[in-house]
Amino acid sequence: MEETEARAFLKERGTGVLSLAREGEAYGFPVSFGYDEDADRIYFVFVGYGEESRKESFAGETTRASLCVYAADSARDWRSVVVDGAIDAVEDGWEDSRAALEDNAWYPSLFSEADPRRDLSVWGLNVESISGLRGPDAESTSE
Repeated sequence: MEETEARAFLKERGTGVLSLAREGEAYGFPVSFGYDEDADRIYFVFVGYGEESRKESFAGETTRASLCVYAADSARDWRSVVVDGAIDAVEDGWEDSRAALEDNAWYPSLFSEADPRRDLSVWGLNVESISGLRGPDAESTSE
């Protein structure tokens, strides 16, 4: 998959699996995301329900994160994109990430149960490398 097609696929999708690591321990989890192509950055919202969020703890100690985004309709019709880069907390919160999140993020019902002043935090992944593959029957997503 060409890089332009991989980027188009990110704009098309809104969910993936984010993988973080600390001290030799890996942690991967499903996540909704917003992709800001101009800033070359992917935004995530973490919902915390306790004293310490496992996601935030791992994200704070991860040197390089990996996001896998995929769609599989059949054994021959599939696409996947992997993005790697540094991840950090977005101090300005919603202002930097709002448009990207509104464009293609998927919000599960649990967001409505969270207190946005306390339970939600925004994180950003800098797109440092991007690669994609597709099956022989998958159509190109590039324009």
